[in-house]
Amino acid sequence: MNLSTLHKPYKSTEKKKRVGRGMGSGMGKTSTRGHKGQRSRSGSRMMRGFEGGQMPLHRRLPKRGFTNIFKKEFQVVNLTRLSELGVKTITPEILYELGVTSKKNVMVKILGNGEIKTAITISAHKFSESAQEKITKAGGKTTVIELYPAAEKAEKK
Repeated sequence: MNLSTLHKPYKSTEKKKRVGRGMGSGMGKTSTRGHKGQRSRSGSRMMRGFEGGQMPLHRRLPKRGFTNIFKKEFQVVNLTRLSELGVKTITPEILYELGVTSKKNVMVKILGNGEIKTAITISAHKFSESAQEKITKAGGKTTVIELYPAAEKAEKK
């Protein structure tokens, strides 16, 4: 590439279409709107996705599934990752500080992928069965953090 091969972009020098400027503009009388019809009138506005009365695409396509607004999202941590940390007590706050979880106030679930050899005390919101077994076999403890402590207190009253 050199200066002799450069050229301006396609249509870069073309002038903007100026409508409603009389017959001499080349777009006179109807100002490129055609004759009669909905789009020719001033102030006409159609809703988004309007296809001239034809059934719109968003209504023709089948609807599938739904979004559960009560969904609980857990940050998943495997045992291999926990054994790499070299910490004796693990909580969601410590996991965030060490960069294992991405958000501070996130629910954590411990999964049993990998092996653990040292005794570790872990508090998390959920544990898989295999993770619990492996932690207790290694001599560690698992503590389940309550998901909704305020709701349970209200039920007891």
